[in-house]
Amino acid sequence: MTEAQSRRIVLAARPTGLPKPSDFRLEEAPIPTPGPDQVLIGVRYLSLDHYMRGRMNDAKSYAKPVGIGDVMEGGTIGVVLRSNHGDYREGDWVLSHSGWQSHAVAAAETLRKLDPAAAPVTTALGILGMPGFTAYSGLLTIGDPKPGETVAVAAATGPVGSAVGQIAKLKGARAVGIAGGPAKVAYLKELGFDAALDHAAPDFADQLAKACPKGIDVYFENVGGAVWDSVFPLLNDFARIPVCGLIAHYNESAPFPGPDRFPLVMRQVLSKRFRIQGFIQYDFAEQRPAFYRDMAEWIRAGKVKYREDIVDGLGNAPEAFIGMLQGKNFGKLIVKVA
Repeated sequence: MTEAQSRRIVLAARPTGLPKPSDFRLEEAPIPTPGPDQVLIGVRYLSLDHYMRGRMNDAKSYAKPVGIGDVMEGGTIGVVLRSNHGDYREGDWVLSHSGWQSHAVAAAETLRKLDPAAAPVTTALGILGMPGFTAYSGLLTIGDPKPGETVAVAAATGPVGSAVGQIAKLKGARAVGIAGGPAKVAYLKELGFDAALDHAAPDFADQLAKACPKGIDVYFENVGGAVWDSVFPLLNDFARIPVCGLIAHYNESAPFPGPDRFPLVMRQVLSKRFRIQGFIQYDFAEQRPAFYRDMAEWIRAGKVKYREDIVDGLGNAPEAFIGMLQGKNFGKLIVKVA
């Protein structure tokens, strides 16, 4: 490979069930040239996130799917290599949505300049980026936790779930974290969760009931599946349920198995007056200034901690992504591209 070549990973095939390495393809291409008001970015870090699995399907959703042969999409951190816009100079660090590639051209108005002296640049992909903002906006706007209430969150060691639990504690609520495996449960205790549970434990439902003796007031839904089945009976009247993701179902390709539980769920929604609201983080874009201010202060004060799981090499992105869908990552999953 020569210096005049860019590397990129494209969608080679639409997966059925869990993606396979053959669903991706590593390609080389000429480094692009920026046009008017554009910059050329050398991508240094790539964020891997669960929502990308949905983009691989050719199905109607809130966002357009990735086309066959197109670069896999994703948030990135990079360095400006060439600029045709006065606000950006060579060497500036920027946040962009450049996808799974080593070089990209982007319009200047789509970028956000980063200050490496203020915080590690990788935090713009995690705790100070989309995942952190997802936790902040979804929990505070929809969940609205009150002092003394119980907030439960699944996938609690991930970048969203870990922030949810810590923000809940800052608001005076009890935080109950659900994760997979002893190491992740131990980490939740380090973060200050009031209870930390392994969803793989054979008596998980009983453990959850004991950890929530007064029921659950806010359930931040990341997973669905068997975790939801254990949470559902514990939801209190007027419980709030921000629906952020359904990780347990992203790889399903067949109709959901019976029996039909819709009448049971809706009867409880009605009688207990649940508030269930799905959301995408950009629904609350006007809250971003408050998020950047609050989260930066909480991190500086040691009130919020975060963990990053960094994988070396763009070529390892597919394997890391497939592993993430199986719960193998520990913290915010980031690929170090260069």
